[in-house]
This record gives sequence, C-alpha cells and structure tokens, in this order.
Amino acid sequence: MSTASAPPRYTDLLTRLPATVPFVGPETQERARGAGFDARLGANESVFGPSPRAIAEAAKDAWMYGDPEGFALRSALASHHDVPIEAIVLGEGIDGLLGYLVRMLVAQGDAVVTSDGAYPTFNYHVAGFGGTLHKVPYKGDAEDPEALIAKAAEVDAKMIYIANPDNPMGSWHDAARMADMIDALPEGTVLALDEAYVDTAPPEAVLPLDLGHPRVIRFRTFSKAYGLAGLRVGYALAHPDFIAAFNRIRNHFGMGRLAQAGALAALQDQDYLHATVARIAKARDRIAQIARDNGLTPLPSATNFVTVDCGADGDFARAVLARLVARGIFVRMPFVAPQDRCIRISCGTDADLDRLADALPLALAEAR
Repeated sequence: MSTASAPPRYTDLLTRLPATVPFVGPETQERARGAGFDARLGANESVFGPSPRAIAEAAKDAWMYGDPEGFALRSALASHHDVPIEAIVLGEGIDGLLGYLVRMLVAQGDAVVTSDGAYPTFNYHVAGFGGTLHKVPYKGDAEDPEALIAKAAEVDAKMIYIANPDNPMGSWHDAARMADMIDALPEGTVLALDEAYVDTAPPEAVLPLDLGHPRVIRFRTFSKAYGLAGLRVGYALAHPDFIAAFNRIRNHFGMGRLAQAGALAALQDQDYLHATVARIAKARDRIAQIARDNGLTPLPSATNFVTVDCGADGDFARAVLARLVARGIFVRMPFVAPQDRCIRISCGTDADLDRLADALPLALAEAR
C-alpha cells in the first residue's frame, strides 16, 4: 500500500500554531492591489539609504561564505562601544537574535512577559517554542516597566521583553528608569532590551553599556539609522557568559559576507550616520506638522517614525490607513486598543512627505 499521500508527522505544537506572520510586507500588499506604493512609509526603514562606503564594500568577495565568527565586525563593534569582543554576538537582524534567545530560554509552558501591543515578532518566537505569553497594558502611550516587573514576579517569568525607544508608539524612558527596572529584575528572569532605535534616541534615554549583569541582553541593529535593512544585520550585547550560550545554537553561517562587510563599512562612517539622524529629525518634524495641519496629534518620538493620534477609535484609524494605502501611501498602525487609535508613519524624503501631505486630508475626509 502506497504511503506517498501521508503528511509529515508535525509536532503537536506546530499543529496548534496559527498560520499567520507578524507583519504583512508591503510587497504582499502591492501584489494584492496590483500597483506599487508611491511612498513607502510603513516599515521604519531608512529611505535615506546607507553610507556609500557600505554599498561599495558589500559587493566585494560575494563568492565566499561569511566569517562564521564575524570577527572583523565584532572587533569593530567592540572598539566602538568599548566592550570586550566576547560580549557581542551577531545575528540576522534583531528578529533572528530574538529567535535564538527564545530558543535558549523558553521551553513549552514557560512564562514570558511582554506588553500588549509591543513588537509582535517577539511574541511569534515565544509561541513557536511553546512559551506562555503574559501581557501587561501600556501606561499612557509607553511600555510600563513597573508593571512588567510585577507580572514577571507573579508568573515566575523566564524573560521580559521591552523596547526602549518603543515600537509602535515612538515613546521612551530615561536611562535612570531603565536602570531601576534592571535592579528590580526577579531572580532568574532575563531582560531582553530591544534598542533598535537607540541611534535616533536622545542621550538621556540610553543606558551606559555596563554588561556586568548576568541576565540583561541588549539588542541593536543596522536596519534603522544605518540604512541596511535589506542586509539583516543585528547584534546583541551582554555578559560574555550569556553571549557564549548563543554559539551552541545559532546559525554560524547565517550572517553572509556581504552583510558583514556592509555593516562594517557603515559603522566606520559615523559622519554619514550623524547626517542621517539629522535628516530623520527633520522628517519627524515635517510629519508632525502635516498631522497638526490636519487636526491630528503627533506623539513625541525618539525613533525614525511618528505615531499620529487620529482622534477617534481603532476603526477610524484603520479607515484612514486603508484610504492612504489606496492612494499609494504605505503606512502601518498599532494593533491593540487604545493605541490603535493611531497610525504610524515612517520618516521619508521630501517627495514622500509631499505625497503624504496631499493624501492625508483626502483620506481623512473619506474616513469621516
């Protein structure tokens, strides 16, 4: 009897997982609508692009696999941050590193704490390894460190996830409050501190890089201000013993040679980074003014996007978003009430924001 039609023997966990992904990419939306976007303002990429040095370097030596230790890039990062090279691990963006972290720490049924409405890819990894998510609400429009700590103590959490600055709201806490959160960590709980937007944050929001705590890990990326989202280069900073654990499970050839070379060249061009951060700040101001011109409220932002309060509920914000998308303006929005009263607009070029300024009043009128 033929067994060719028998399906694979999937794990019980896999069969319970939803067939969804954290984000629907703009390319998927373009295919569905049969047209490209005129302004790509939803993925928090840097439309200002990477350093020209990164482009030149990334094209070299593509025929070789990347260094599985990422030695040159890790050495440069160690020098840049004044930390030991043993305190750094590279990965395929912060998303990839979060997946490794969850694999290291979370077994089926283990408790993990996050904010309701925070970065969904982290939740995706926790679900994929069978962890149990416990969520606390935002306080105002910011993640609530004290509530996260309290929930972690209540459920004996293996890990807490928090982003500072925050996505999707753009809010941030100062370094003193984050230091207090670290001091209050329950015994055995790891703090995963996502600092994807640290390069656009005010100095007072950035904790000093003290890597002595054995259960704090900080994630950074070349996808935002450095403009290399397409290469997927992230890194984590933590106590060397913690970082050493990644070598037991990470994909040692996951970071290609092009990505390593491009990131190294971008890191070495700090003048370009500073110029890009200034362009981001200017674009944030322009987005905020466009929002105010249309009677909307821009929220303070320490990121490369501005979250805009549409002044009503989630249904109204979704209607505004849909009408912007229909006009070729790709934006996104928070998923969870009451933050879903907002739309989130990434920084763009002058031409991108001109298109937004033209489309937003029309989208609002139609949504109303």
